[in-house]
Amino acid sequence: MNEHYLTGIGMTSQRTRNRLVQRLRDAGIINEEVLNVIATTPRHLFIDEALAHRAYEDNALPIGNGQTISQPYTVARMTESLLAGGPLSRVLEIGTGSGYQTAILSPLVKTLYSVERIEPLHIKAVERLETLGYGNVHLALSDGSWGWPEHGPYDGILAAAAPEDVPPSLLEQLADGGRMVLPVGGEEQKLILITRRGDHFTRKTLEAAKFVPFLPGIQR
Repeated sequence: MNEHYLTGIGMTSQRTRNRLVQRLRDAGIINEEVLNVIATTPRHLFIDEALAHRAYEDNALPIGNGQTISQPYTVARMTESLLAGGPLSRVLEIGTGSGYQTAILSPLVKTLYSVERIEPLHIKAVERLETLGYGNVHLALSDGSWGWPEHGPYDGILAAAAPEDVPPSLLEQLADGGRMVLPVGGEEQKLILITRRGDHFTRKTLEAAKFVPFLPGIQR
């Protein structure tokens, strides 16, 4: 594989990525493992080539089909919060999107399952992640509201779309002691952390959020 394809040049170079990581540190991200993965993950390969020069800005960017690749700070914050309880063996991601959040999670967990409801995005993400060699990732075209129960329970669940409230099916798939990070709400959203202890679920609000809505059904 062409080295420039992975490392980038100019506005996609390692120096540019390092500046992004410093901005994330300044914004309060402290998990060095998360920061190292962000520093070495080629975000420019997860967006259209025309926007590649903006890949290492700390902004959300369009990826087509009315969706966005999340702001790097948001990816880092959600990943850091998910990992804060210790190592994770089996993780479910709702909303593969471009595959960027998937690529950040993959080196940090043992096995990752990810579902996407929009078929064109799913197909592109499968191709990207296979090309880049993310071997512990399993992808499916699926309505995220019911998760992926046959591979659960999960000790971590992360969702990149906002339901009005947490789908009961996702709570059921969270393992005892597991953690779930997701945005919740309509016009006003909050990023929340849910921790399971037996049949008891505790919720902690992390910060304000702005995500696409959590929608049912498959979009071809």
